[in-house]
Amino acid sequence: MLGLKATMAVIDNTGALVAECVNVLKNPTRHGLARVGDEIVVVVQKARPITNVAGQSSAGGNKVRRGDVRHAVVVRTKKEMTRPDGRTVRFDDNACVLLNNKREPAGTRINGVVAAELRQAGWSKILALAPKVV
Repeated sequence: MLGLKATMAVIDNTGALVAECVNVLKNPTRHGLARVGDEIVVVVQKARPITNVAGQSSAGGNKVRRGDVRHAVVVRTKKEMTRPDGRTVRFDDNACVLLNNKREPAGTRINGVVAAELRQAGWSKILALAPKVV
């Protein structure tokens, strides 16, 4: 579970590296805590520098800057979660994937492992882009 002001890695290719959670959406019963599959509002704390080289197009470049406020989906948490079969799963870090205005992943690639619980939460597009689902 993630609380407010939690920092996490951004594991897509939008250009953001680190984001800070400022709001958890649609979870009034958990008192501001987010789990895997929850939609959150983040502020980009660290991003790759934007280069304006004449030979490169901006389509494949960075899509976010430092200070941008975006929606994201939590894909990994340090807090352990118990699956219905009794197994407990825990990750080394907190991570998220940024979303666009249509609630689709903003990036075209995902770098890293994502949790299988995203399937029950309805984020199958993120699972399709991920190289490994645990």
